Amino acid sequence: MSTPGPIWACLTLMLVGSCSAHSLFTCEPIKVHRCSGMPYNMTFFPNMMEHYDQDIAASNMEPFMPLANLRCSPEVHHFLCQAFIPACTEENKVIRPCREQCKTVLSDCEENIRIFGISWPPELQCDKLDPCSSPLDPELPATTPVSSSSAKRDLGFWCPLQLKTKPGVGSSFLGAEDCAPPCSNMYFKPHDIEFAKNFIGVCSIVCLGATLFTFLTFLIDVKRFRYPERPIIFYAVCYSFVSLIYFIGFLLGNNAACTKASHPAGVETVVLGSQSKGCTLIFMLLYFFSIAGNVWWVILTITWFLAAGPKWSCEAIDKKAVWFHSAAWGIPGALTVMLLALNKVEGDNISGVCFVGLYDLDALRFFVLAPLCVGVIIGLCLILAGIVSLNHVRQVIQHDERNQEKLKKFMIRIGVFSCLYLVPLVTLLACYTYEQSHRSTWENTWINDRCQEYSIPCSYKTTEHDRPDLSLFLVKYLMTLVVGISAVFWVSSKKTCSEWAFFFNRTRKRDPISESRRVLQESCEFFLKHNSRVQHKKKHYNPNSHKLKVISKSMGTSTGAASNADTATHQGTSALGNHHPRIHGSQSEASGREHLDRGTSSRSSRRGERGRGKAERDVAKGAAPVR
Repeated sequence: MSTPGPIWACLTLMLVGSCSAHSLFTCEPIKVHRCSGMPYNMTFFPNMMEHYDQDIAASNMEPFMPLANLRCSPEVHHFLCQAFIPACTEENKVIRPCREQCKTVLSDCEENIRIFGISWPPELQCDKLDPCSSPLDPELPATTPVSSSSAKRDLGFWCPLQLKTKPGVGSSFLGAEDCAPPCSNMYFKPHDIEFAKNFIGVCSIVCLGATLFTFLTFLIDVKRFRYPERPIIFYAVCYSFVSLIYFIGFLLGNNAACTKASHPAGVETVVLGSQSKGCTLIFMLLYFFSIAGNVWWVILTITWFLAAGPKWSCEAIDKKAVWFHSAAWGIPGALTVMLLALNKVEGDNISGVCFVGLYDLDALRFFVLAPLCVGVIIGLCLILAGIVSLNHVRQVIQHDERNQEKLKKFMIRIGVFSCLYLVPLVTLLACYTYEQSHRSTWENTWINDRCQEYSIPCSYKTTEHDRPDLSLFLVKYLMTLVVGISAVFWVSSKKTCSEWAFFFNRTRKRDPISESRRVLQESCEFFLKHNSRVQHKKKHYNPNSHKLKVISKSMGTSTGAASNADTATHQGTSALGNHHPRIHGSQSEASGREHLDRGTSSRSSRRGERGRGKAERDVAKGAAPVR
């Protein structure tokens, strides 16, 4: 009597090694009436075909019963019962059919198997069975003492054949290796999933527009947003990527979150692990920017506290920007790499993206809930400390009503912005907390609903069936995206409106038709004027024009003064022409006309002087004879 204890321990260890869901090796009475006449009355499950209770085994045994009814072989009834309802001996050993017995049944019933179209299970291939002369096949006793253990045992979760995945990819579902949840949602109906997808798509578009507006407002006037409010811009950029990824998931459907079946009898399953490159890329971007947005919120509260408490200047805070960026991008990067190393990528068949903690509760607690809780606690403490410091400053300057009013508005603005961020984030934490506390019950309900369909053991952990409400998941996705919209509140002001109005007025283009018409008209006028001046110069050209230089020199100071005035006028015109080319052209034409007029008048005066001199000489010659 000293041997049963060690045997029980060894059998338990063997079964745990092969089937991790078994916690206790027990026999149970036979309830299937077709095998009630066997020389044994106790059985054990699961059997060779991985049926997990007697009802499932009996239903799968029905197609083979024509062979037993026809008695095509003397051993067929005994063979089928041992295969589907195995014997469990007093020594807690399971007796299965043997090889020679299998070959005898197949050879005797081959024609009937072909006629009835019976599909022989691969687990009952004769070469896979132990020989009948094996010492593991003792003679069956006439009866086996009935065990007092209950027939309803908690076998845990056994992965059905439909949900099996390729071995080696590292997927694990409900503790079963090489298993994944179905792509069709476990808890909700298809029309509910369709509504949820459309809801997430609309929310992602709204959040994307709001965050992009915040970032573009920053690009219009970069100097406007300095520290301590500069982290709001990076925070908006992070959530613009988050909303963009959710929108991409809405467009892709389940193409990234699900994968095809690995064998003909399987169904599409959710991606678990880094087997899919597309799902892994979506996970990296979504998780990285989600955590980065949370870190930038903490940095924003730190900069506000430094400005309000120790009274740091903008330049002093700006000098620490390198450390801020190192923390904001380094912490999410390290967590993302850690999750990739642990192979914790999981597809989401509701939103179409890939994230972490959707099926693994430990990953949800340590990589989602913990960072969010730390960020909320630190940020809330720093916000409260900064508001207390600003309130103290407001009391000090209570006689300065103007500055006191500005400080009061600033404190209200900080408070409203903090509430717009913290309320959605705290709601999101509540959703995650409720989900991780009830997920085990939801999974047990799903197992009980599908155990007959998948031929797996039903769960007896709970008698009450609890299913999640769709509104919980809708609120969770809404709060994930609404957090990013709070950045719009900070940039919403009259100054933002005036900056956008100035931006659109500055970039407004002229009408291209009127612009080309104006350029063509100015070009034609220029060429016509230039041609008339050239013809005028040719018409009034005088080969003795070099004499003008002598006459000009003899005119003395007045000419020089006029020349200097012309030079000064020309310089002034040229300087002004750098900004107004049309004015420069008209003034140069006027000065050219004045120069030509002066040349014409000087030539006429010289001709008149020569004419008067000649007349005087003629008069003198004519007067000489008279004398």
